[in-house]
Amino acid sequence: MKLSRPVSWFLLAFGVWSWFIWITFAKNLWKDGSGLAFDDAGDPTAYFWVHLALAVTSFLLGTAIGIIGFRGVRALRSSTPTPTP
Repeated sequence: MKLSRPVSWFLLAFGVWSWFIWITFAKNLWKDGSGLAFDDAGDPTAYFWVHLALAVTSFLLGTAIGIIGFRGVRALRSSTPTPTP
């Protein structure tokens, strides 16, 4: 299957965006001081585990989507004929 140029770039951009958003979210979750992610004893709560699982899953799916986009961009570049002088 060959992806179009706009679709390939969109998937690649989505993968990069996913890395930025979900890693930032996980860092903020780890530093949470509101009492949602950690109880008074400092132990992780169910809120922490559920949101960490969401972040990791979204990060992995975003990575896979970004790889598909990268391969699409790379395939388009290699299939573009180079002009001969």
